[in-house]
Formats: sequence, C-alpha cells, structure tokens
Amino acid sequence: MPRAGLSATEIVAAGADLADELGFASLTLASLAGRLGVKPPALYKHVDGLADLQHRIAALAMTEFGEVLRDALQGKSDSDALTALFTTWREYVTAHPGRYAATIGAEFHGADDPLLVAGEKVINSIRAVLAGYRIQQDDLDHAIRTVRCTIHGFALLQSANAFQWSNDPDDSFAWMIGFVDAGLRALGGGRR
Repeated sequence: MPRAGLSATEIVAAGADLADELGFASLTLASLAGRLGVKPPALYKHVDGLADLQHRIAALAMTEFGEVLRDALQGKSDSDALTALFTTWREYVTAHPGRYAATIGAEFHGADDPLLVAGEKVINSIRAVLAGYRIQQDDLDHAIRTVRCTIHGFALLQSANAFQWSNDPDDSFAWMIGFVDAGLRALGGGRR
C-alpha cells in the first residue's frame, strides 16, 4: 500500500530531484522508492514503470524550463533577449542537469502530451527572440535549431566540467553570444 499522501506529482518531483543529484541515467524506481520511504511496487499505483516516470520528468522539466524562459524574456528584445535566452538556458542546465537530460530525445505521446505542449512553448520563446532579427521565414527553422544547438552544447559541456583549460568559460560564453548575435543580424540583412 502506498504511503499516505503519496501522489504522482510528488513522485515525479522527487524523481526529478534525484535525477539532478545522481544523473538521469542513474535514476531507478528502487532508488526513488528508497528516497520516498516506500517499496518500489508502491510507485506503480502512480506511474507505469521507469519509462513513464522518465517521460513525466521530461514533461516537468520542459514545463519548468519554458516558464523560466518566458519570465526571463519578458520586456527584452534584440541582443538583450538573446543574452537572456542563453543565460537562462545555461543556468537551468547547470541547476538541473538530470531533469534537462530527461528532455533530450524524449518522444511525444500524442498531440496533447504535456511534453509536446511545453516543448512548443520553449520553441516559441526562441522564435520570439529571433523575431527581432527579421530572419526570412524559409530560414527561421534553421535559425531556431542553430540557436538551440549552440546553447544546448555549451550548457551541457559546462555542466559536465568540460571547460578545464585556462580561458574563463564566462568570457567564452559572452563571446559566443556576440558571435551568434552578429550571425543572426547578418542573416536578417543587418536590419533591426
């Protein structure tokens, strides 16, 4: 019998926290049950196994991430919006590496999947930032993917402590934003 008060929301939140601590690949139902003070079978009343838990963590993470992006971008435009986008992305990945890892490659389960809905909000935030650069519609998807890949790669490498040589990663981060900003301006014909 599940612990009194245990809910799917509590299980997913605890799983997300544990993924941040241990790493997403190390998350198991047994480790989560131990964290919650229950036996693993008690979790099955609320989640349909590890794959379901992982998907729910991905949806939670994408929802949280979309909300922090939205808040960070409020009232910003042009390079200020790009800087806010990159900075917020980097901060989220650094603070929540396990949750963020859950979103990578997670597949959508239908049009009403919370992961898909939240993911569309993240993409729309990127699209809103790029609107200030006046990029042609034919190039917009490419620009979204390029911006996403650039900050995604930097944030993952930094969270894995992959920048161990002498240059300060903060300097590289500022340089990268300037580089992307210049490229986006050129792509948009230099118009702002």
